[in-house]
Amino acid sequence: MTCPGCLTDKDDDGFCKKCLKELFNGKKVSPVLPFDPPFKEESGLYTEFAKTMSISGVQIKYLLKLEGENLNLTQQGGQYILKPVPSGPFKNLDQAPANEHLTMQIARQIFKISAPANAIIHFKDGSPAYLVKRFDLKSDARLPDGQGIKYQQEDLAQIAQLSEETHGRDYKYDMSYEEIGNLIKQHIATHQVEMEKFFRLLLFNYTFSNGDAHVKNFSAMRTETGDYVLTPAYDLLCTKLHSPGENDMALTLFKDAFSEAYQAIGFYTYFDFLQFGKKLGIRDTRTARIIEEFRSERNEIYELIERSFLKPEIKELYKEYYKDRTKRLKMEWKK
Repeated sequence: MTCPGCLTDKDDDGFCKKCLKELFNGKKVSPVLPFDPPFKEESGLYTEFAKTMSISGVQIKYLLKLEGENLNLTQQGGQYILKPVPSGPFKNLDQAPANEHLTMQIARQIFKISAPANAIIHFKDGSPAYLVKRFDLKSDARLPDGQGIKYQQEDLAQIAQLSEETHGRDYKYDMSYEEIGNLIKQHIATHQVEMEKFFRLLLFNYTFSNGDAHVKNFSAMRTETGDYVLTPAYDLLCTKLHSPGENDMALTLFKDAFSEAYQAIGFYTYFDFLQFGKKLGIRDTRTARIIEEFRSERNEIYELIERSFLKPEIKELYKEYYKDRTKRLKMEWKK
């Protein structure tokens, strides 16, 4: 059997001990919810719990609270976000939960990118959903077990004062990654450390074909010491599985123009990310070392893909897209 959290092999159903500890403070929570998904539930259970939060307008989210060993829908005090299969004019949407779960696990396990504990969970009818533990809550002994107080957090669109009212419907795409880097420099005192985290996350998104990493998918959070840092990564998935004709990245790398290499080849390669590292103020040696992490195919990634909950044919597509991006990153360009 496969652990629905970390995807390791185990002898029985359910979560492994490590995932039970990370996700549920050691409580033995079932990987099957005691209710059906929204489109099947006829009792009106979901009516008061639907959230207006969305991913590209197709993803409805719900909050869950751990009560005893049960996960229950809630309006307040939610410790987890639940994403059922979304609806909309995209391909393979039944694979979206497994896609996000796999991509987040690759980020956490292989590239050591800070990301919240997450899992695949199933409804009573067997259909999947993506479950992620909220990272914006800090524990407080005065509150019931597992609950917490929210950290102060803003996404980069809010920091840049971008909104639909001021910048139109597509405001989330109204910046470049270079401009996001400039915002980090302006607003985060420890930006030299945070900039490398930002750079690695961009490389990850490119390598795993996340073409919807818009400005709202990057956030800053105030720590207990009063400093601001980038939040753990969220909303990581291979969007190309659902929208094959999309752009390679949600935003352009550079503010003013594409590089000569991009104009000659037609997509981002090693040269572009090397130049982008310079723009962010990262030393060349560090930039090259970080890029090197992503430009070589890694067997452990293929192993995770195989153990994931994706359908066999979608696993092959995921591998194909990954292989293509590593080839791009291996390409070097000279005038």
